[in-house]
Amino acid sequence: MFRVIFVMDIFNRSVVLAKGGDREKYRPVSDSSTVCSSSDPVDIVELLRPREVYIADLNVLQGKGPRETNAGVIREVSLKADTMLDFGISSPQDVDKALSIAGTAVIGTETGTLSAIKDAAYRNSGRISVSIDIKHGKVLKNDPELPESPFEIVKLLNDLPLKDLIFLDLDRVGTASGFDPEFLQKLVECSRHSVLLAGGVKDMEDLFTLDKLGIKGALVATAVHSGLVPPAVLSLGIKSDNKK
Repeated sequence: MFRVIFVMDIFNRSVVLAKGGDREKYRPVSDSSTVCSSSDPVDIVELLRPREVYIADLNVLQGKGPRETNAGVIREVSLKADTMLDFGISSPQDVDKALSIAGTAVIGTETGTLSAIKDAAYRNSGRISVSIDIKHGKVLKNDPELPESPFEIVKLLNDLPLKDLIFLDLDRVGTASGFDPEFLQKLVECSRHSVLLAGGVKDMEDLFTLDKLGIKGALVATAVHSGLVPPAVLSLGIKSDNKK
């Protein structure tokens, strides 16, 4: 089954629509969505009934307000759908906090260190996803131990008991601008983990293409709100044609 994971960027307990990774310009999702008239995370999940949700806590990621700002609403969402949480993780305490309110903690290269990833993976086998964050074609990272090349990062993580890897292209988030099939295929060939794509998905055709490339799932928001990916796909997934 090809996984279609619904993305919610939450800021001050409301869902905003991401575009191009410029977090200062994100607007409430209800301003532009064709499928929901509310920006309340719980209302949206009850309406669209996704099987899996990816939440980025933008208050934490931008250092705006206390870490507790969105915790309650994230916990409510995680009771209604399998939830992956990007919580700006950089320490074991952050991991514990994320896993207390969501099923899976996402550690992004933008905030996490290699040692934090290793520690979290071994302490919480199968509950950690790593996001390889890219902007302007370069890996966003603070840790010099993490290589510049996404392929080298993938190889470095291959032996860890991770849930999966996310390739997050921030420049393409919310743009429906597509993706680089050749690059993604190479990424899949390097990885012993399932690879998910975030950023650039426009419509159902893109999802079928990703499946054929060996990508195991896609994180989508704009494609659902624009009406080009039907909400039903969020609960049913897509039967995979990939035989690899």
